[in-house]
Amino acid sequence: MFLTITTTGTAQRPATDLGFLLHKHPDKAQRFSTSYGTAHVLYPEAAAERCTAALLLEVDPVALVRRGRGKGRGGAPDSALAQYVNDRPYAASSLLAVALSAVFSSALRGQCKARPELPERALPLRIEVPALPARGGAALVERLFAPLGWAVTAEPVALDEEFPRWGDSRYVRLVLEGELRLADALRHLYVLLPVLDDAKHYWVAPDEVDKLLRSGEGWLERHPEQRLITNRYLARRWSLTRSALERLELARLAEADDTEAEEIDNAVDSAVDSAVGEPAAEPLEEDDGEEGSELRPVPLAVRRREAILDALRGAGAARVLDLGCGQGQLLGALLKEARFTEIVGVDVSMRALNEAARRLRLDRPGPDRPGLDTGSAERQSSARLKLTQGALTYTDSRLAGYDAAVLSEVIEHVDPPRLPALEHAVFGAARPKAVVVTTPNVEYNVRWETLPAGRMRHGDHRFEWTREEFRAWAEQVAERHGYAVEFRPVGPEDPEVGPPTQLALFHLAAESGDDATDSRSGDTTAITTKEAAA
Repeated sequence: MFLTITTTGTAQRPATDLGFLLHKHPDKAQRFSTSYGTAHVLYPEAAAERCTAALLLEVDPVALVRRGRGKGRGGAPDSALAQYVNDRPYAASSLLAVALSAVFSSALRGQCKARPELPERALPLRIEVPALPARGGAALVERLFAPLGWAVTAEPVALDEEFPRWGDSRYVRLVLEGELRLADALRHLYVLLPVLDDAKHYWVAPDEVDKLLRSGEGWLERHPEQRLITNRYLARRWSLTRSALERLELARLAEADDTEAEEIDNAVDSAVDSAVGEPAAEPLEEDDGEEGSELRPVPLAVRRREAILDALRGAGAARVLDLGCGQGQLLGALLKEARFTEIVGVDVSMRALNEAARRLRLDRPGPDRPGLDTGSAERQSSARLKLTQGALTYTDSRLAGYDAAVLSEVIEHVDPPRLPALEHAVFGAARPKAVVVTTPNVEYNVRWETLPAGRMRHGDHRFEWTREEFRAWAEQVAERHGYAVEFRPVGPEDPEVGPPTQLALFHLAAESGDDATDSRSGDTTAITTKEAAA
């Protein structure tokens, strides 16, 4: 296997700086032992104007067979002759990718102690691979490398030049040209060489996901062929592919939101009652059953869901978005009512969505049995419910056109400077006919004995509003986007500090003005923001 890396330079920036980046001196020919043979690094040319580094991997066919039994196509041949007639020692594959990582490890990481400024410098690079297996042909090579900034030349290699009618082989001669950092170029090769070959010479274990994400950082999360790359790199192991894709989407959202992926993944909302306990003055519910039944407090989370469902019923909603659905408590309540024919749960945390799917038993349909279909309810739930990962501060065309959207205990988790973005995404772009927003009433916090003074109800809350602050925000949103808004208490309303949770119900006004049409009766009633506030 053979690969060359060429760059050009000037007297001020000599091309031989490539030697510093690769940590291999241009005046020396070096050799390195690998599990499957010997890797050689040499410089066919090394001058200030032009410098070429070559990696030659001599594969030991015997070692390939002995060490690789049962591991990949090279070690687990499809026929008895495959170990004797094998392209592995001659065509660029995962063998070359592994050698590239081992021999140029510092360059891959973008490290250069002697010249620390060099790794961040983009260089004019030309990379050549004479024989590259490409399952998908030259077109696939172009689709994989071109989005990364490379000018791609992929010349198909004929099966036999003396017999052109036999057509082309699955190999190409690859030339990549572009101005990139050397570390980025090496990471592209490390991932995409085995992807194009669509095979690996070793068993793909779960730690391959970490290798892929480490080498793909900064480019794979935005690559248009992300799914194909991930699937092939991980040898089509679906569990690993799904894990990698989830983490890539998390990385993309974190980059877009200028935050850490861990922070986004941990942003799973906890109900107020689980965070600080039940309110002291919660209304009581009779425990039906035997004589002498006791009265027990109704959790605030239950009261909140009841208030949201009542608002949705009143709005006549059938197709509902639960934005920031968390682990699916509200989704479960929505699924219990047949009136809600289409339900979409959206959350930025893939961990929360997976937990919601588990709780709602979406991944475990029951078996069909004559006369008793134990799985029918679960199949109906799966048909009516869809879970989607997304950031609520970015517009998403998939969320447009719904009857209602719910933001239950969500806005207080958004940094105040990001609230206008959420407002635009929900009220301006998605524009449902009704929007239900609930948020804590900070004035009520004094009624919780377990909540220290000055502390918010949840560690991830960015703010908690008074009734006046929430009303002012909601009225401004309604005015800017053509909605009418009304306010409702959730939970016991204290005469001094109000209810523990406050709810705003937005109705999209008719195009003619502030008149809103009640879809249930056909009556048109004038509902203005000021009247609703009264």
